[in-house]
Amino acid sequence: MASSLKAISEAALGFVYPNVCQICGAARATRAEGYVCPQCWQKVRFIKPPFCERCGLPFPGSFTGAFECTNCRELELHFRSARSAVTASGPVLEAIHKYKYKRALWFEPFLADLVIREAVPELRQQTWDWIVPVPLHRAKKRKREFNQAERLATFLSAAAGIPMNTTLLQRVTATETQTKLTREKRSANMRHAFTMKNRRKLDGERILVFDDVFTTGATTDACARVLLAAGAAEVSVWTLARGT
Repeated sequence: MASSLKAISEAALGFVYPNVCQICGAARATRAEGYVCPQCWQKVRFIKPPFCERCGLPFPGSFTGAFECTNCRELELHFRSARSAVTASGPVLEAIHKYKYKRALWFEPFLADLVIREAVPELRQQTWDWIVPVPLHRAKKRKREFNQAERLATFLSAAAGIPMNTTLLQRVTATETQTKLTREKRSANMRHAFTMKNRRKLDGERILVFDDVFTTGATTDACARVLLAAGAAEVSVWTLARGT
């Protein structure tokens, strides 16, 4: 009976969302693949060394050892390190935009798989108390109806075996969109955007902040600053994609 209901459900979804890649619109792609075909998959650019050991910015060429980029050397960052699974370009960027702004939730398996592939092998060699997704302001969440960082963090939490905690941070300022702002304006925009819920205190926990896209790091760094001030021992960052 259960298998019959599942088959009916899959057939219904296939009628609403035909098995066609929702990126190129030409090749076949199934729901389990996040409606992204193998050809579009090949355009995904995973971030591999060399990259800045602090913010994860990828660099062409080769380096003989660990290095920190010029931007990070000039900034007072609160997170220890930031890593991203892929570059925010091509089919990944298109899928993220449709997922966030047009409720294209069928891309979720595709996006979650990207971050799991890269993050989980590293996280299993480390010790973290919680994954904390970057919260949305209640007005934006009401409008969008979901928090993309929280949904994707759920998959990462289950795959890495690290509990997700949504009871710590809250976004108290409905900041303007970061997309077209300079680094300095992004930082100022986020300076007082987050607080601890109920003035909660921490006791030396190691926390991994998760977001969908890392560009200048202003958002995740603002979260890290609040968590450290509340008593976290260390904060690092993982994101699905790295913007430029």
